[in-house]
Amino acid sequence: SENLEATAVAEVTDENRLVMTWNGSTICDISRDFLNTNGAEKHADAEIDKVDFSKNIFEGETPSDIKAKWLETVSDLNMCSKKGLVERFDSSIGANSVYMPYGGKNMLSPMQSMIAKLPVLKGDTVTGTVMAYGYDPKISKWSPFHGAAYAVVESVAKIAASGADISDAYLTFQEYFERLRDVPKRWGKPAAALLGAYDAQIKLGIAAIGGKDSMSGSFENIDVPPTLVSFAINKVDVTKTVSTDIKKPGSKLYLIKAKTDENLLPDYDDLKKKLSYVTKLVNEGTALSAYAVTGGGVCEAVSKMSFGNGIGVEFETDENLFAPLYGSVIIETDADVDGILLGKTVEGKFIVNGVEIAVDDVLSAWEKPLEKVFPTNAKNPEGEIESYSYDKRNTKAPAVISGKPKVLIPVFPGTNCEYDTARAFERAGAQAEIFVFNNLTSDAVGQSVKELSRLIGQSQIVMLPGGFSAGDEPDGSGKFIATTFRNPRLTEDIHNLLYKRDGLMLGICNGFQALIKLGLVPFGKITDTDSTCPTLTYNTINRHVSQIVYTRIASTLSPWFANVNTGDIHAVAVSHGEGRFVASPETVKTLAENGQIATQYVDLNGKPTYDICFNPNGSVCAIEGITSPDGRVLGKMAHSERISPNVYKNIYGEKDQQIFKSGVMYFK
Repeated sequence: SENLEATAVAEVTDENRLVMTWNGSTICDISRDFLNTNGAEKHADAEIDKVDFSKNIFEGETPSDIKAKWLETVSDLNMCSKKGLVERFDSSIGANSVYMPYGGKNMLSPMQSMIAKLPVLKGDTVTGTVMAYGYDPKISKWSPFHGAAYAVVESVAKIAASGADISDAYLTFQEYFERLRDVPKRWGKPAAALLGAYDAQIKLGIAAIGGKDSMSGSFENIDVPPTLVSFAINKVDVTKTVSTDIKKPGSKLYLIKAKTDENLLPDYDDLKKKLSYVTKLVNEGTALSAYAVTGGGVCEAVSKMSFGNGIGVEFETDENLFAPLYGSVIIETDADVDGILLGKTVEGKFIVNGVEIAVDDVLSAWEKPLEKVFPTNAKNPEGEIESYSYDKRNTKAPAVISGKPKVLIPVFPGTNCEYDTARAFERAGAQAEIFVFNNLTSDAVGQSVKELSRLIGQSQIVMLPGGFSAGDEPDGSGKFIATTFRNPRLTEDIHNLLYKRDGLMLGICNGFQALIKLGLVPFGKITDTDSTCPTLTYNTINRHVSQIVYTRIASTLSPWFANVNTGDIHAVAVSHGEGRFVASPETVKTLAENGQIATQYVDLNGKPTYDICFNPNGSVCAIEGITSPDGRVLGKMAHSERISPNVYKNIYGEKDQQIFKSGVMYFK
């Protein structure tokens, strides 16, 4: 059972009619042939304005003050950082994300495409999907025809820069226009946009397979700009894709520049050849990184490429750096390729005609505009944090030995990480069983408690996965799970697992929240807790955060860390709104002395920190995970289960904490 309520609302028949009844009376009886007509035919007049070519918005400015123009460009609302918005969405769920939204060691170079492996329950795959969007409101306001055409071009250029072949890609459109009323000039805007998109499809040989439209974008005298957003999608070999972050100093940057015709439209034959060449460079490994140029021109592109690793460019070109060269792609490479050499990569700065611009200055200008709307910073304590180290190990053998230990993964309403967790355990050699706790009726709850009790008795490991049990309400996250396990029968089962059979427990994210509410961490048993006990509460930034963090192994007491050493650092995904570990100084001191502080959030130098870039929830003493006194119960916020080959390729560092392998080895 999936713990869902379902009601049959219709029956499919071969009578070719739509029949609806209400309270026993037929209220609708319509022929399918009529439905296929989409109703009565409607007509409207559309008047398409002539394009004003005197306003050539594709001509980039030649500024007298290069630095001022550079900072102004990256500060534009269409180009500035959206990181505070992006982090509100879980970008690592499913353990199939080939790239995180932001990459490089600083995790600041934005990806232009979403790339994910196809989900499979068993085994693994190198086949993924790539999707990217395109739209420029400035072009669309100037000419809806050009705006739609370049939306298509932008979307396909982005997937080509990721390594996808555009020749068999597909498109889908999202359209949003002002209320059209009975005004031909207003009707002319979507008409022009659709013609522009159609022209691009025909000349690229790429079809749109669906879309959504709305004509309600008006409020009083305010209208939205003509909006046709293009999404391009295709399959891709995830082993051959590249990210956007410049990889190293000393590389060459080339511009693969797309041509336009006399009407300022793409030269589609040239574009297909250029993007095919880009795909070839990416797939053969010649391209170290790639970025499709958009509205901010080369300036915007190389700036965003630089943020991830703090590597800029010394330019050796007369190309206009601010022109919106849609369809063009910048390639970082060590080879000589067929393109315009822009320059070479250098540490920490841009050099343009002798003018030096620090990458950090550009980054600050890029981050500032939306910081108050979608914040990325929060006030945290200052000062140094102790880097805890506890090298002793719990080597006691369990009472039950098993070559293939059984892992019980209970699923509560809101749990969403059970499949990722089961796969991680199965790859390590365990037998994972997912059990769905049914709470639709009181009888179902009783039956679920009985079955859960039986399964605990058959298992060597109980794992509480991540999610948002019962919507994290009321009274915070993990409460529903904790309440369930406080059932006397289940409490006894858990204590028997831990102390009569020497079993293990693991709780990640929502599971950690439940363990800490139960008292299983740090006390090692289900017990009453009060305000003096450690807890997990709201992130200091007061919103959900989804990113990669670096964590340091602070203790090897736990059998879960049998295959790592104190001081080892791993890059692990987090995704939570209530992950801030809070405890009194006295409690932290005791936990440290006992080796119960398992892991800490650290910066790029491996030092525990309150810096929100690395400790995104503001945890006390940067504590990410803690254990029971003997280490056999581990609770942690970061999603160690979200690992598989070819994921998070734009994130640096070791990603596997060997937790699942260690848990299985414990029973052998």
